[in-house]
Amino acid sequence: MFLWGTATASYQIEGAVAEDGRGVSIWDTFAHEPGRVRDGHTGDVACDHYHRWTEDVALMTGLGVNSYRFSVSWPRVQPDGRGPANRAGLDFYDRLTDALHDRGIVPAATLFHWDLPQALEDAGGWLNRDTAHRFADYAALVADRLADRIPMWITLNEPFVHMVFGYGLGTHAPGRTLLLDALPVAHHQLLGHGLAVRALRERGAQRVLITNNCTPVWPASSDPADLAAADAYDTLHNRLFNDPVLLGKYPDMSAYGVSLDCVQDGDLDLIGTPLDGIGINYYNPTRIAAPTDEGLPFADAGVTGYPTTAFGWPVVPDGLRRLLVDLKARYGDALPPVYITENGCSQPDVPGPDGTVDDQARITYLDGHIGAVEQARAEGVDVRGYYVWSLLDNFEWAEGFNQRFGLVHVDFATGERTPKASYHWFKNRIAP
Repeated sequence: MFLWGTATASYQIEGAVAEDGRGVSIWDTFAHEPGRVRDGHTGDVACDHYHRWTEDVALMTGLGVNSYRFSVSWPRVQPDGRGPANRAGLDFYDRLTDALHDRGIVPAATLFHWDLPQALEDAGGWLNRDTAHRFADYAALVADRLADRIPMWITLNEPFVHMVFGYGLGTHAPGRTLLLDALPVAHHQLLGHGLAVRALRERGAQRVLITNNCTPVWPASSDPADLAAADAYDTLHNRLFNDPVLLGKYPDMSAYGVSLDCVQDGDLDLIGTPLDGIGINYYNPTRIAAPTDEGLPFADAGVTGYPTTAFGWPVVPDGLRRLLVDLKARYGDALPPVYITENGCSQPDVPGPDGTVDDQARITYLDGHIGAVEQARAEGVDVRGYYVWSLLDNFEWAEGFNQRFGLVHVDFATGERTPKASYHWFKNRIAP
């Protein structure tokens, strides 16, 4: 069965940040620091999904999806990132899981979508090897409660983005600006993934994946310097997180003049444990040129000549087809079944006088990208699912509520949900 679904993330939709024993996450801390998030927005309430989840499940039922990818809030389950589970937190996901089953919707649970418990960050966060072990303990607690009813598990969401924006550049929580000194975050996240895979499977998990954000990398020209720069960027963005889980080894990082000396014996065996699938998030390609200074070994040359989203990201559906075909060519039989775990676009989405949202640009975007997936499948790539980002307009990280990705419009003052034109289009597109 091909999975058609939508995706969300806990901090972006749940709200209820201080209810039922939930602890503080790094995003709670970050969003309340002045100047961190546009317009001072926070996820304190977000979409209020914690209280309105039955309404949101009804929206999924009306949409006709057969799967829903959500994330579990680590501090809701383990307020300080260690110790016993917070029963009330697990009860929430238990109710959600049962409701999805009752409606024939396959739950796909992501264990880490960037909301690390603040107590673990205070102890070093993902720079601290111990966090990988704490993550495995947390995975075990969630699986002990839910593995009998959740058939698909995703350990990490976009570890590249969390490392670069959270620890390298400081534009996301926890707001560190370590540049290349953030590289241990890559290894410790991947070690946590490997340990969590083991914990999940010991508790009967049927399918275990990781979700990586991948981008096709285009050299700015055929000049050898641009080609070398593009290869260096591809190594950092794509191969640093795909090679260890699919091939059991790290790529050559010599272009960066660094080594991952935090790797210990046995780590790569754990990280390279064969998976039941891999999640791929795709938004746009990247065009890379040779560097103009002595910093990083690449420079972003920008992708031009295409329409753009409200975020300014180029809309290139064929980039998804090419990405999938290239992944198959690069990894061959080591590439497990692929699930497109996020794909979508931000648009202004202003309701009309009658209250409806006619988001034709999103419809065009989704139609093109679904077509790209179908073309990749025809070319031999084993793609088994496609999840739209996102079900709801939500808290879009450092952009606050200023970027709307949802199939459903949310009035953030009242919480009112209004299905957009794209919601109705997608319903018809995936109907059997």
